[in-house]
Amino acid sequence: MDKVVQNYLEKFGIREETQRFLTRPQRMFIGGTWVPQGDRESLAVLEPSTAGVITHIPLGTTADLDRAVEAARRQFDGGPWRRLKPLERERLLHRLADLIEANATELAEIESIDVGKSVANARDVDVQGTIDTFRYFAGWASKLHGRTVEPSLPGDYVAYTRKEPIGVVGVIVPWNFPLQTMAWKVAAALATGCTTVIKPAELTSLSTLRFAELVHEAGIPDGVVNVITGRGREIGAAMAAHPGIDKITFTGSTEVGRTVGHTAVDGIKRVTLELGGKSPVLVLEDADIEAAAQAVANGIFFNSGQVCDAGARVYIQRGIHDRFIGALIEHTRTMKIAPGLDRDCFISPLVSALQKDRVESYIEAGRREGAEVVHGGHALDRQGYFVEPTIFAHCRSEMKIVREEIFGPVLVTTPFDDLNDALSLANDSPYGLAAAIYSNDLNRVHRLIPQLRAGTVYVNAHSTIDPSMPFGGFKESGFGKDLGPEQLDHLMESKAVWITLH
Repeated sequence: MDKVVQNYLEKFGIREETQRFLTRPQRMFIGGTWVPQGDRESLAVLEPSTAGVITHIPLGTTADLDRAVEAARRQFDGGPWRRLKPLERERLLHRLADLIEANATELAEIESIDVGKSVANARDVDVQGTIDTFRYFAGWASKLHGRTVEPSLPGDYVAYTRKEPIGVVGVIVPWNFPLQTMAWKVAAALATGCTTVIKPAELTSLSTLRFAELVHEAGIPDGVVNVITGRGREIGAAMAAHPGIDKITFTGSTEVGRTVGHTAVDGIKRVTLELGGKSPVLVLEDADIEAAAQAVANGIFFNSGQVCDAGARVYIQRGIHDRFIGALIEHTRTMKIAPGLDRDCFISPLVSALQKDRVESYIEAGRREGAEVVHGGHALDRQGYFVEPTIFAHCRSEMKIVREEIFGPVLVTTPFDDLNDALSLANDSPYGLAAAIYSNDLNRVHRLIPQLRAGTVYVNAHSTIDPSMPFGGFKESGFGKDLGPEQLDHLMESKAVWITLH
């Protein structure tokens, strides 16, 4: 661990358990065994607030992946996991949720240090969401069943369907919410009786490795959960093509997701993709301006804009445009820019130097194309990967900053006069992950919701997530759902059974 990171941790203070985890060698988890580093290459893990090295993770190989898939396959085909009674599987998932809850502060600190995000948000959103997700899907383990059918064919039959787990699930996790997104995918897979091979993002693998320790402690059988660290272009691509994996669930960019999807389909593999977004927000003239401004600011600047469904495009009815922009700027000014371990932090650093450079390039592109910067617009001259929350006004739909996903603290705004024009602007995007409406006229709201081409529509709020509600997009934001009972259908096969009676 670099001295600059040590000083950072000492300044803000972390738990002894967190310190011990960060300073011990990081190892992959395959078949219930911690794999020694051996002669593998390793990758430095950087802390975003300081740009210093926290630790190193092993760069897994395709041979490691083969062993992980074999362990998951062996457990699924003949191990005790699939033979467990539903209530036994439910109890194990609740035990795992209990352990996550008992170690919640440590996990939040690990997530904050690794991703750079606010430790308070990591505890209240990421870790709590992980706990809630495992508890929700634990309950489903004992409630999965087929149906009986009364056929219309001549003759006498007993006809029914069975729901059976799909098999080995390859889980490819993004870097922005590594623990919580992993939980979205793994909890449902385990509830149905599947086994998993998890590939965390190379930038942010640490919370998943700590999670694997809790899996082992919970007594979940060896091979049910396997964790391979490494580069996405190598291990992630090999997972999508691996013949021993029955399904891929991927969250990440549309560009990478397109490649993963093609590879998976070529192998007749089931796949669900949760991809990019450029979510539109409609602010109508009857909205509560102060409340809407606060919610819109939170909806784009939470996690420094590194959120797939962030409300990045705001269309404001002209009669309230100037007042709304003023309120938006005032609320944004109250958001403290600070390292993630600062308890008052809201705007944290971006995850990497590459991401910081990417966001800066978009801000410069917005200026070149004539958009007006009304707040922010600069990187901060300090250690780490900090960029000011930035608001552009009077943007045009053909601008790069309006068309493309920035994945940073950058908001583009445009006034509108006619609501039909606003709908056209909102839907004029290749993405369709989420949308939001701010209005107190429920009649108009209910008429607008079906016209927005998005997987989720938020009303007078943004990014409200619950394990019982599905999450996923339309158009180039992917297909399939995480969360909710809808997710379970992607993890089970329906088998029809016909019995002729004589």
